[in-house]
Amino acid sequence: MNLDYKNIVVAVDGSEASEKAFKKSLNIVKNNNARLIIAHVVDSRTFATAEAYDRTLAERADEYAAELLDRYIDEAKAANLDDLVKCVEYGSPKIKIAKDIAKNFDADLIICGATGLNAVERFLIGSVSENIARHASCDVLVVR
Repeated sequence: MNLDYKNIVVAVDGSEASEKAFKKSLNIVKNNNARLIIAHVVDSRTFATAEAYDRTLAERADEYAAELLDRYIDEAKAANLDDLVKCVEYGSPKIKIAKDIAKNFDADLIICGATGLNAVERFLIGSVSENIARHASCDVLVVR
C-alpha cells in the first residue's frame, strides 16, 4: 500500500485545534515532499442574515481570511516549505473542504483540527471534522 501524499490540504480557521493541525501538516508535507494547500472556508451562512444590519461583515471575513493564510504561508516558508497554495472558499466548511477543495487540488490527504471555532454549529449538527471524514474521498487526519 502506497501512502505517499503529494497534495495535502490543511483546513484552518484560527482555532487552537487548527493551529495544531497546521503544525502537524508541516512535518507530513516535508516527509512526503508534497504540496501544501492551506485552506480557509468563510462560512458565509453564519453572517448572511446579520449582514442586513452590518454591511462590513463580509469585508471583515475576507480580511481575516487573508491575514490568517498569509501568517500560515509565512510560517510554512520559515519551515523551509515552498510548494504552497492559499485557498479561500465561501460556503459551508463541512462541504467545501471535503468535496470542492479536495477535488480541485487532487488532494490525497486532508488534515484538520478536531474542533473549530463554531461551538453552536458543532452542538447542533456535528463537527466540521466529522463531516470532512465522512464525505472526503481521500485520507483524513483529525488532529486532537
